[in-house]
Amino acid sequence: MLAFYLHTLSPFIWEIRPGFGLRWYGFAYVLAFAVGYWLYTWLSKRGYSELPPEKVGDFITWGAVFGVMLGGRLGHMLFYDFNAWRHDPLLFFRVWEGGMASHGGMIGLILFTLFYARKHRLSWTSIGDNLCVVAPVGLFFGRVANFINGELYGHPTTVSWAVQFPKELLDERALAERALDASVQIDSHYDTVGAIIDASRHDPRIVEMLRTLLPPRHPSQIYEACLEGLVLFCALWFLRTKVRVPRGVITGAFFVLYALLRIFGEIFRVPDAPLTGPFTRGQFLSLFFVAIGAAFIVWGVRTRQYERAIKQPAR
Repeated sequence: MLAFYLHTLSPFIWEIRPGFGLRWYGFAYVLAFAVGYWLYTWLSKRGYSELPPEKVGDFITWGAVFGVMLGGRLGHMLFYDFNAWRHDPLLFFRVWEGGMASHGGMIGLILFTLFYARKHRLSWTSIGDNLCVVAPVGLFFGRVANFINGELYGHPTTVSWAVQFPKELLDERALAERALDASVQIDSHYDTVGAIIDASRHDPRIVEMLRTLLPPRHPSQIYEACLEGLVLFCALWFLRTKVRVPRGVITGAFFVLYALLRIFGEIFRVPDAPLTGPFTRGQFLSLFFVAIGAAFIVWGVRTRQYERAIKQPAR
């Protein structure tokens, strides 16, 4: 029988006191914005964007606040937790409890980029194309943080790289009851699911108990980090720097490719919301992104506007 990896990673980089400290998830956002700023500046300096290099920091900062953070949080409330938000409107502000939606963040960035472009009299698609090139970096770090947190795990499997996630006890009541019965026999202090999860990081007795109890699962967070992050970034970077495409086409390619990769990746992931027909919530929302992407591609091909770094085609 394979000895599957039991997830014992802590969500904290530095836990100052129980439940409070510096988290990997927050660090992932900081790292994403820093790398995104560096990549966007590199593109801007080489003429791939109408946005001047000295304005990139301003754009990334406000885009992070109003696009990613506000849009991501609002998207989660609307798409995944609307009933709870309706009964408790202040839930929106309790961000430390988790809850960000990538679809909401992308929609937020679209709207913010449109506003920023009009305010500064810049091309919306020029700014958006390069933003879409660097956005997969943020998706990559976000999915890696999901894995470190042990959340958004996949379906049961027996592949050799499968992972056992202690946080499954928070979602499966019957499994949690069995774990509690076994853990209190080991130590009476392990009388809650949270205590079991914490103990799995330092008590080998709890580790052995969970190994016999938890089903191995697909590390779907890593799959999505590779698909939505690495694969998508490489494809869009190649389009931006090696292929002559008009403004808007890369934005369209981002939405279409992201949607297709997300739909495929979610095949391995346990749904975190009720299904919409045969689709998970993430797959269903991604279907609309295909239409949005197609519209951007058609618009770009028809208008045939190019960045100054790209040689203009003969008319």
